[in-house]
Amino acid sequence: MINPTQAQPESLKDLFFSFSRLATQGFGGVLAYMERELVERKGWLTREEFLGEWAVARTMPGPAALNLSIMVGARYYGWRGALAAIGGMFMFPTMLIIILAIGYAKFGEHPRVVGALQGMGAVAAALFIATGLKLLTAFKTNPLGIIVCSALTGVTFVGIALFHWNVVHSMIGLGGLGCVMAYFKLKPKS
Repeated sequence: MINPTQAQPESLKDLFFSFSRLATQGFGGVLAYMERELVERKGWLTREEFLGEWAVARTMPGPAALNLSIMVGARYYGWRGALAAIGGMFMFPTMLIIILAIGYAKFGEHPRVVGALQGMGAVAAALFIATGLKLLTAFKTNPLGIIVCSALTGVTFVGIALFHWNVVHSMIGLGGLGCVMAYFKLKPKS
């Protein structure tokens, strides 16, 4: 449901170029850029809406960032918005990849190129962590509360990082547990 007072894309062109900018900035992971662009900069989604849409986008087949772009485009302009968002996500990045592939084929062995790529990996990891920390503020409005959400997050992180749990099984198991707990918490008392 779109809040009438909430900002929205000015046009299909705005949608196309916004997702083009996101896609070209998001090498190594677009989550940090999408959250900043869609929530903080453009205001097209609230943080809670972003988290909900991102969760749905991750469960759908295909890249989550592309799924989210389709959902946002369709939210404001229907099928035309979805196509504009997809076009934005693919056009400039595809051209950039072709140019970078040609450059990498020629200069990929150069030590400065190798060092630059390693540095970009560290920056991408830091952006991902920073975005995760910013999204923690949504715990305040979660029906399970901060303690339960933090516990589920902590168990998931420890299980995957230290015990090498399968991510899909963790999502199904712990995510399913969280869904069941939220269902009973939100279920009207009769």
